[in-house]
Amino acid sequence: KRPRAKDMGEFRIYARQLAQRLSRRPKVANAPQAVADVRYGTLDEAKAEAEMMQAALKAQKTQPLETFMTAPSPGIIATTMLNAHYDSHEAYVMALARELKREYRFVVDQGFTLQIDAPDLAMERTMLFQDKSLAEFLAIVELHVAAINVALGDIPREKVRLHCCWGNWEGPHIHDVPLADILPLLYAANAGALSLEFANPRHAHEYPAFKRYPLPSHMTLMAGVLDTTTNFVEHPELIANRLCEAAAATGDRERVIASTDCGFGTFAGSAYVAEDVVWAKLAAARAGADIATKRLWA
Repeated sequence: KRPRAKDMGEFRIYARQLAQRLSRRPKVANAPQAVADVRYGTLDEAKAEAEMMQAALKAQKTQPLETFMTAPSPGIIATTMLNAHYDSHEAYVMALARELKREYRFVVDQGFTLQIDAPDLAMERTMLFQDKSLAEFLAIVELHVAAINVALGDIPREKVRLHCCWGNWEGPHIHDVPLADILPLLYAANAGALSLEFANPRHAHEYPAFKRYPLPSHMTLMAGVLDTTTNFVEHPELIANRLCEAAAATGDRERVIASTDCGFGTFAGSAYVAEDVVWAKLAAARAGADIATKRLWA
């Protein structure tokens, strides 16, 4: 059974309140497990999603410069849909990686940038691997990044961005692994952009990690400037401050993009932010990016 986050055992009143807030138990909390060799099956659902996205884009008066579709990392599938078949976690993760190749390639072939959602690279420190030592967890992160690269195959890294987070819920997060501990391992992913949380109060201080471990020359930082777990709408000036701090930490104003900490609807039944507030937050990000641009290019 997939364990609860470590925080839940220490903050029991919070855990009860969270359970009451969720209108229904998401399937991810009680997902099926692997009981035989994993096989991808058909791409029908991926095709339907791509067609829906393409139709929505065509309906817009203006077209974005770049569009992306998300897909899960091998590691987050392995830590959510547990292994009851393979001899080892490594064998399971790599089997998933080989099967995910089809979906990753499909997304790119449709003209989208591929965003790999990999919360396992940070969040699972307090979830499935909460009883492991830091060294053991870092070895797992290294394995999971290697699995991502297997799944990517020969997809050019400029068509890939990697999202890593500590779990998209409003909670204490006191056991989260520090960014500096995992950042060098994230750089090994064959991705052209790295999406990280910096808006929430548990990780807003971690920009100095880029001073210690400089961003590789081929990577862009997608800095989270919007908290996806609160209905507060960030002020554009605050967003500009965050972007300028990211630019200072990385040393390159041209390799920082305003982003969200995570998704606004991670899975059914877990939305924290109202839809109309989401749009207000995104508008604030646009305004904040304009302010930051004026400051950085003044």
